[in-house]
Amino acid sequence: MSAARVLMYCTASCPFCRSAERLLADKGAAIEKIRVDLEPARRVEMTQRSGRRTVPQIWIGPRHIGGCDDLHALDAEGKLDPLLEASP
Repeated sequence: MSAARVLMYCTASCPFCRSAERLLADKGAAIEKIRVDLEPARRVEMTQRSGRRTVPQIWIGPRHIGGCDDLHALDAEGKLDPLLEASP
């Protein structure tokens, strides 16, 4: 189903990262994960791009979605599926 590129900065131990990944996987999204716990320099990149320091930070195509709560809120509003279906 998913055509849009999904990028998620995350860590292995973060329950919010796992929750976001589960929701996206249930939607059929292919997720490119950047593990900031394994690559600390990428956390700096994430913070510069998003303006936030917490994980996960999620992009669908060029759009910054935010974190896990933001992602679930989009889904509850019925706005996540159209973003995932859109070709970048």
